[in-house]
Amino acid sequence: MKDMYNDYVIDIFSIGKRIDKYVSELYSDISRTYIQQLIQEHHILVNSKGIKPNYKLTLNDKVSVHIPKVVEPDIVAENIALDILYEDEDIIVVNKPKQMVVHPAKGHYTGTLVNALMYHCKDNLSGINGISRPGIVHRIDCDTTGALVVCKNDFAHNHIAEQLKAHSITRKYIAIVHNVIKEDYGTVNATIGRHPINRLKMEANVTNGKEAVTHYRVLDRYKNFTYIECTLETGRTHQIRVHMSSIGYPLLGDVVYGPSHCPYKLVGQTLHARVLGFVHPRTNQYMEFEAPIPEYFLHLLKILPRN
Repeated sequence: MKDMYNDYVIDIFSIGKRIDKYVSELYSDISRTYIQQLIQEHHILVNSKGIKPNYKLTLNDKVSVHIPKVVEPDIVAENIALDILYEDEDIIVVNKPKQMVVHPAKGHYTGTLVNALMYHCKDNLSGINGISRPGIVHRIDCDTTGALVVCKNDFAHNHIAEQLKAHSITRKYIAIVHNVIKEDYGTVNATIGRHPINRLKMEANVTNGKEAVTHYRVLDRYKNFTYIECTLETGRTHQIRVHMSSIGYPLLGDVVYGPSHCPYKLVGQTLHARVLGFVHPRTNQYMEFEAPIPEYFLHLLKILPRN
């Protein structure tokens, strides 16, 4: 695919329309999220000037659109075993283990899920999220285990991305948190954004944070811990970890948002993406997958002291 350059002049039927919505209607095979990225990177201009994604068009505005060609990723395909929960020509659902980074980034250029997918899927991965994230439409933390859907083509990627944006995907996690939660159910509705000082951390209730909602229910109670299920309404970075810590129940093993000392020998937080459900992009049928609970997690549930 070559770079695409096109110019459009706004007519009366498009007056008042947001620029990102307008361009997404012109290029239905490209996600609105990616179009917003192109706008921010000044690949899409209005009257030869950079604008924001929420810019509203006026009569005779000239919209210049540059869609860069998809660059082949310079990623080494690695023969790493994958725990595959489901696979067809459009998607693959995997059960990600602990200590596996989802996509290559600074300090992690090998051993990632993408490296493994490049070997397993060959050239059959979507290219929408760029050269370092082929097929990746959402992600979970390095030390979080569980179900993750990967897209094999842009058609599937766009459909799954729209479901994520509409918060219609089912995402249920299990976790063990410090302290005993008295109520059986609860909801944390607090914005999440970058920590004002430590930019590697996220924080709840920050100025200009993004809306975030986590529903939780108690599955079991122990002497000093609670076993819970969390259902995500939104999908912000570190959402469950930040939200539960913000109300006094940090995740066991999470030394970033919880106690610096863990009473058990753990690698990161006790958090597992157990259930993932979505509408299949091609069949339009709802599908739901469950990732088995890791052995370390089951062991903890057996040895945690009770009252």
